[in-house]
Amino acid sequence: MASRVPTDPAVLRTLQLVETTILAEFDRVCRELDIPYAVYGGTAIGAVRHKGFIPWDDDVDVCMTRADYERFLAEAPAVLGEDFEIHNSRTHADFPNMFSNLILKGTLFIPEFIKNSPYRMPIGLDIFPLDNVPRDKKAYQRQSRATWFWGRMLYLQGTPAPYLEVGGLLRKVILSATFVIYWVLRLARVKPRTLQRLWERAARRYEHAEADLMADFTDRTPLAWAVTRDDLYPTVDVPFENITVKLPREHDKILTRGYGDYMQLPPEDKRKTHLPIIIDFGKFGAEESR
Repeated sequence: MASRVPTDPAVLRTLQLVETTILAEFDRVCRELDIPYAVYGGTAIGAVRHKGFIPWDDDVDVCMTRADYERFLAEAPAVLGEDFEIHNSRTHADFPNMFSNLILKGTLFIPEFIKNSPYRMPIGLDIFPLDNVPRDKKAYQRQSRATWFWGRMLYLQGTPAPYLEVGGLLRKVILSATFVIYWVLRLARVKPRTLQRLWERAARRYEHAEADLMADFTDRTPLAWAVTRDDLYPTVDVPFENITVKLPREHDKILTRGYGDYMQLPPEDKRKTHLPIIIDFGKFGAEESR
């Protein structure tokens, strides 16, 4: 989901500072456990271009190889600070995403697309697993079609009216179809956990096969973000707000392929956020906004 940047700069900045606290804890735990990671997507652009958040950004993205991701999920809970927790479909049956979140307890960040979900999303950072891309082109196409399908089903399980950038008759046709899918899934009592497991099975299909590339199969175009291990590691320590984070070794190549000239600011109408309809900082807002 996406919308124009929130109109209250103070709220956005408080959100960014709270998310920096979560990122600092994630970085601390990864360093303590010796688990490699890299900032990803808009967070990587922010680290390079702004040494912090892109001014209108409202989330934090990091990525890991599948093996490191599973290790983080298994080992991190024992060393996380008491204010933090890992959420995903394994911990919460109604969790609406394919990846995991490291969240801050006692907060809320409810996007438009899950406003009707029983899962109440806290403020957190997104942790994306990178899965093997098979060398065979047809095998990759089967894998990416399956992950795309189950990912869309998971998304539509949470909303009958997804965000669309088209209008007119095409918009009406698409919304009619998504409305039917939404209610079929609801009436069949299909849980997000079930759909996420089907997505994960497809994403991990070549986990033990020989592969040159890894990709984020939560994305609709996985090869746009495909990387080798040497593209990611060894990472480079860079400043981000008032902390230090890990940037991919070949960040320029990765970001150029994904975004083009990422050092140029996009037009205002292309500056997207996640359309939060509820933000609650809990006990952290006053402290972090000082």
